[in-house]
Amino acid sequence: MDPATATVDTGVTAWMLTSTALVLLMVPGLAMFYGGLVRTKNVLGTMMHAFAAMAIIGVLWVVCGYAMAFGSNVLGGWFGWNRDYVLLRGLDTTILDSGVPAYVFAMFQGKFAIITPALIAGAFAERVRFRGFCVFIALWSLLVYNPLCHWVWAEDGFLFNLGAAGAIDFAGGTVVHISAGVTGLVGALYLGARRGYPQSAMHPSNLVMTLIGAGLLWVGWFGFNAGSSVESGLSTAQALTATQVAAAAGGLGWILIEAFRHGKATSLGMASGILAGLVAITPAAGVVRPGGAIVLGLAASGICYGAILLKHRLGFDDTLDVFGIHGLAGIAGALMLTGFIRESWLADAAAAAGGTWTAWQQLGVQAIGVAATGIYTAVVSLILFVIVQKTIGLRVADKGEMAGLDLALHGEHGYGMLNPN
Repeated sequence: MDPATATVDTGVTAWMLTSTALVLLMVPGLAMFYGGLVRTKNVLGTMMHAFAAMAIIGVLWVVCGYAMAFGSNVLGGWFGWNRDYVLLRGLDTTILDSGVPAYVFAMFQGKFAIITPALIAGAFAERVRFRGFCVFIALWSLLVYNPLCHWVWAEDGFLFNLGAAGAIDFAGGTVVHISAGVTGLVGALYLGARRGYPQSAMHPSNLVMTLIGAGLLWVGWFGFNAGSSVESGLSTAQALTATQVAAAAGGLGWILIEAFRHGKATSLGMASGILAGLVAITPAAGVVRPGGAIVLGLAASGICYGAILLKHRLGFDDTLDVFGIHGLAGIAGALMLTGFIRESWLADAAAAAGGTWTAWQQLGVQAIGVAATGIYTAVVSLILFVIVQKTIGLRVADKGEMAGLDLALHGEHGYGMLNPN
C-alpha cells in the first residue's frame, strides 16, 4: 500500500502491539519453565539461553532477518531478500493493507524468530558452552529459521504456494516448533548425554517456577496464535478460542493418562500437557473449530507422553523433551488438522484451485511441508553443530559440567547457595 495514502487502523494496530508484547512475554516464561526443570547448579545458565536469544536474534532480525524472511525470492527461493528491509529502513512510513504499520508486523514476526532458538536450548540443557550456543543460534537463525519463514509465510515462498492454498501453518507449527524440535534432537544426539545420565537422578530445581512459566506461556500464546491473524476480527476470535480449548484439553489429557497409569497427577505432567496442546494447535488455530481443537489437544498429550516413555527406553538425552513435545506435537498438529478443517476453508481452496479440493489433498500438502522442514532443518543443523563444536566448542568440559553452568560459565549461583548441587 502507498504510505502516502494508507490509513492506520488503530484497533488492529493496538491488538498487534498487544500481541507482540504477549509473544515477547513468552520468552521469559520459557526461561522460567526451563529453569525450574534443570538442576539447581544450572538454573541461570539455562535461563540465559532464552535471554541471549532475545538479544542476539533481536538485533539480527532487524539487521537482515526480516529482509531474508519477507523479501523477494533469491537463489531459487531458498530465502528472500529486499535491501530496503535491511535495518528496516524501508519500513519507516509504510502501512500494510491491514492498516498496521509495517514496523509493528516486523516486530511481531521478530518475536517468533527470538523464541524458536530459545526453545532449542532445552534439548541439550546443562551441557553446552554459552559462547558456543550464542554463535550457533546466530548461524541457525540465518541459515535455518529465516529460509523456513520465507518458505511458509512469504507470498512467494514455495510452501506458501503449494497446492490450492499453500501449506497451512497459521502461527508456526513447522516454522517454529518442528524446526526447534528437530534441531534439538539432532543436537542432543550429536553432543551426547549429560554426565551420569540416565543412571544418576537429576531432579528439577523448582517446579513452582516451571508452573509459573507454563502459565506465562499459556497467556502469551494468545498473542502467538490470535495475533497471527494480523487483524482484530472473526479469525482472531476463532484462533484465540481454539488456542484456549486445545491447551485445556492437553492439560486434561495428561492428567487422565497419569491418573490411569500412576493413580495421581503431577505438576510437571500438567505443564507438559498444556504445552503439548498449545503446540499442536499452533499450525491449526485458524482452520479448526473448538471440537477439533479438543481432539488435537488430547491427541498431542497422548503422543508426547508416549514419546517421552520411548526416549527413556532408547536412552538418548533430550534434556527437556524439546523433540518429544515441540517436535512431535508440531508434526501431529500440522498433519491432523486436515481432519478438522472448516468446510468454508476447503470451499475457498477449491475455488482457488478452479475445481475441487479435499482434506486428503491438503494432507499431502501438509506432509510435504513437514518433510521439507524436517529434512532441511536436520541437515543444516547438524552441519552447524559440527562447525561450532570443531571451532570454538559447544559441549562444555567435564569439569565445568560437574561444577554447573552457573558457576563455571557465569561465575554465579542462581539461589546464592554455597553448594549448588
